[in-house]
Amino acid sequence: MQISHELLVGIAKSFGLFYLIALSIGITVYAFWPSLGKRFDRAAKSILDDEDGPCR
Repeated sequence: MQISHELLVGIAKSFGLFYLIALSIGITVYAFWPSLGKRFDRAAKSILDDEDGPCR
């Protein structure tokens, strides 16, 4: 059985689409996971804690 170029392109496009959808869902779930909220808040505020004053 020979695999045609059109079949290979169709499989690659479908796999890429489903891969990106799954990756987007995984990242969204990770970002909004309730137990990670404290870690993200601490990381966001840690930048403000290191400031001594305006840059000169």
